[in-house]
Amino acid sequence: MKALGELELFVRAADGGSFSAAARSLELSPAAASAAIKRLEAELQTRLFVRSTRSLRLTPDGERFLAHCRVALQALSEGEQALRGDAQALRGSLQLSLPSDLGRGLVLGWLDEFLLQHPALRLRVQVTDRLADVYRQPVDVALRYGAPADSALVALPLVPQNRRVAVASPGYLAQHGRPAHPQELRDHNCLRFLLSDDVHARWRFHGAAGDTVVAVDGDRTSDDGDAVRRWAIAGRGIAYKSWLDVGGDVAAGRLDVLLPDWRGEAAPLHLVCADRRLLSPAVRALRDLLAARFAALPLPPAQPSVAQSRTARARSP
Repeated sequence: MKALGELELFVRAADGGSFSAAARSLELSPAAASAAIKRLEAELQTRLFVRSTRSLRLTPDGERFLAHCRVALQALSEGEQALRGDAQALRGSLQLSLPSDLGRGLVLGWLDEFLLQHPALRLRVQVTDRLADVYRQPVDVALRYGAPADSALVALPLVPQNRRVAVASPGYLAQHGRPAHPQELRDHNCLRFLLSDDVHARWRFHGAAGDTVVAVDGDRTSDDGDAVRRWAIAGRGIAYKSWLDVGGDVAAGRLDVLLPDWRGEAAPLHLVCADRRLLSPAVRALRDLLAARFAALPLPPAQPSVAQSRTARARSP
């Protein structure tokens, strides 16, 4: 158990970037914590941290070891629950990263329900559009749009049919008109999203004749998806958003879906973690609840068939 205590200390120091804070959380003196980490490094025959007077960061070996420590401590926690005859009660902590708009609009409310079902569980939630590094950051699972670029990640599908839609408020459309083709978006004020310092300024659509990509511009850009949605509702321009983010606003009449003959790019939603061994009972229970809640939501508007699109154009004045 002494070795397991050293692993717990290592994980807390890595998460907090501080030996002192980790020591306080475990009711140890800083000197005892430092000595424990040195013992662990000696046992592993490698340095786990790069230390300075102002900072503490993991070495490459420390980053690799951290993922294994999380798995080991999670397995120990589950084993303790089973020995108590309390395996059905979810305990411990679950650390989750959520996109801002989806988190605030839907998931945070569902997490209230989740905790009512599992009162012995504790949640630590990051609400951010910065992609969480599930290998290095203190995150067990994350909700992400699109297929993960890293094939080593475990991605559990939640809403595979989700996609992006172009939306604007009725007030904006009354003043500036409704685009009939994606290329007409170049004549509108488009509200753009910034992800990992890259501006999402090329919007892709699929129609009866194939794909088209339009380079959009506008006077507002944000790295917060919720800010982009709020600008659209306020009539500041056209946004290109996940249906999950704006479906409620469309149903309430705050936003209209544009370009009905064109399908926006796919944006499937996944629950992502670094290793299949991290799929604890708590993660699986959360996944089941989220899948059920998402399944109850309306689907994105269906794209008309090619024949319907041609008929609509033939009837247009």
